[in-house]
Amino acid sequence: MAGQKSRQYFEDLFVLEMANNHWGSIERGLKIIHDHAAIARKNNVKAAIKLQFRDVDEFIHPNFKGNTDLRYVKKTEDTRLDREGFSVMVEAIKAAGCIPMATPFDEASVDLCVAFDFPLIKIASSDMNDWSLLEKVASTGRPVIVSTGGGSESAIDDLVAFFEKRQVPLAINHCVSLYPSEDSELELNQIDYLRSRYPELVIGFSTHEYHDWHSSMLISYAKGARMWERHVDIDYQGVPVSSYCSLPEQCDEWFQAFHKAREMCGGTEATRRNISEREVHYLDALVRGIYARRKLEAGYVFSADTFAQDFYLAVPLRKGQLSSREMIEGEVLTQTLDPDQALTVEHVEKVGGQEKAFLLNRGL
Repeated sequence: MAGQKSRQYFEDLFVLEMANNHWGSIERGLKIIHDHAAIARKNNVKAAIKLQFRDVDEFIHPNFKGNTDLRYVKKTEDTRLDREGFSVMVEAIKAAGCIPMATPFDEASVDLCVAFDFPLIKIASSDMNDWSLLEKVASTGRPVIVSTGGGSESAIDDLVAFFEKRQVPLAINHCVSLYPSEDSELELNQIDYLRSRYPELVIGFSTHEYHDWHSSMLISYAKGARMWERHVDIDYQGVPVSSYCSLPEQCDEWFQAFHKAREMCGGTEATRRNISEREVHYLDALVRGIYARRKLEAGYVFSADTFAQDFYLAVPLRKGQLSSREMIEGEVLTQTLDPDQALTVEHVEKVGGQEKAFLLNRGL
């Protein structure tokens, strides 16, 4: 039961990764939130808009602050936002009907996630074995999503065991940490691998592809992924959009593909499906009914040894008629049958109750 409750945090969740695409501008951040939340509402999907938190003063070594040659350092400093700025965006995410969450890249940022009361915390692939950070995240008791790009099997096993021991709800994403990823690099069969190895966990797909917002959704859903993540951005103020980031209209296509995948895949995978009356009636029309080959008198005893001499199977199947599906070995004919006459429930004694009612409703 606990496992089922944990799954509810993650199933059918879309994580829209804003990352640092606000570029330190609250105005730009609010427009990303507004435009993508509108698409999520239009498509009636459960969407989280995710920020990234870093304690910039501690995150970058003093000797490298202001270094413009290191892209990661430069972007971290160029996109810096204070707590008040993040607070404005968090409230906007909530007001837009989305779930606010963040990836904290250091321990102080985990405290900020707690201060904002985020219901979920994300761990980036680069930090999936940063045990100091993981201990801090686990101490919050909040459900955690971890991307596994570049992680070895033993590293993922250790991660899963770590959160399981602490009874912290966990979901993991298949992820290829290539920005952008070519279609040939998506490795979607890894969803099968992760589902098989960690059957109690929700498995997601965090993707950085840039050719197609449709096919990978159909495939990943069919393979059992139940959570998805993409980087998102907007074409605004002339700021270049990275190829691995999705614009609102591309997310629209992505969400529509999700609904199509769910429609086509149908219901449960744990039990046999419910067969519709429409399908039953269609198949019944193809079932061969039993017809007398010659005149048979009342008292005739049915035997497999003489069946082919005395009967033949043909369509259409009539209402109440016995068919190739029914076992009649040893049954006694209660009424005379003429040549080409259908053998029905009225011609035998042992068919009754629910079986008789079923047969009377089957066929033409």
